[in-house]
Amino acid sequence: MNFDLDDDQREFAAAARDFFSEQVSPSDARRSLDEGTPAVPGRKAIADIGFYGITVPESAGGAGQTVLDLAVVAEQAGRVLAGPSFVTAARVAVLLEGDNERLTALADGSVGYAVLDGSAPVLDAATAEQFLARRGDDLVIGAGTVEVGDPIDPTRGLGTVTLGETQVIARDIGDRWDRAERVARVILAAEDLGAAARAVELGVVYAKEREAFGRAIGSYQAIKHALVDAFVGVEQLRSLVWWAAWTADESLDELPLAAAAAKASAAGVLEKAAETLIQVHGGIGFTWEHDAHLYWRRAKVDRFLLGDDVAAFDEVARLALASVPSEPADPTPTSLEPTMAG
Repeated sequence: MNFDLDDDQREFAAAARDFFSEQVSPSDARRSLDEGTPAVPGRKAIADIGFYGITVPESAGGAGQTVLDLAVVAEQAGRVLAGPSFVTAARVAVLLEGDNERLTALADGSVGYAVLDGSAPVLDAATAEQFLARRGDDLVIGAGTVEVGDPIDPTRGLGTVTLGETQVIARDIGDRWDRAERVARVILAAEDLGAAARAVELGVVYAKEREAFGRAIGSYQAIKHALVDAFVGVEQLRSLVWWAAWTADESLDELPLAAAAAKASAAGVLEKAAETLIQVHGGIGFTWEHDAHLYWRRAKVDRFLLGDDVAAFDEVARLALASVPSEPADPTPTSLEPTMAG
């Protein structure tokens, strides 16, 4: 089975890359860090080009396309550390299935949503007006009070939310809640894929330009090996993300394993790529003025979003073991029947 992108998706990716490269640069992430300004390009700009409505049905003003299509765009957003995230948009689109009025508001950017997971910091809380949460088997929505604090990566819009008055908008949402979280994990992995790929690219460019002892530093084995290792991780993650996105569209039985694997792998791949970028740049890579630390910050935050990578690896192991057929019973008796003497 081929999990590569088709021509339409490649064109979609190219259009998304053009949009984000024109709208966002690492300096925007730095400004968010230094000044506490909102993430760029912002909810309205992303909604206006139609990206938040990719998985929203056409009846609600969306494009009615696939999770894989959304993952293609999310990768390009991750390359430039854009925000708000596509993770929240993907999750909310699943949670609000059948609620066309609220889905329309998601697609056109008129309402900013965020999703609560217990007491954990809430992704995109800083720019949200309405919050979704699970109460037993009910889905509730309401406004809330947000405390942003001093985040490691302000482009993620993390905040602590105290919900106000809520209303129930759906019941018996256990399966839907789980599916929404898994789709969100896939999109998170897609954004991390883009960030990791860009970190490796920046490292390669610098290794070709920077010279030491009369040679480009990229000619030294230590540098080459570090970059190759990071690159291999990125390409392995790419295949995993496309497979996970495909399961969300075509094979829901495989989605739990695929989403957990993508989430677990993405955390390590992005952290490896970010650390390699810093190391290749040597002394300047560790300075506040250089952009390398912005990717490291994203890696540190994303490792703990939607559960940490350790829990995700545990889930992968549990699901993989559960899918292994049990050994057939041995027909050979373990002991002989007692015999009559005489």
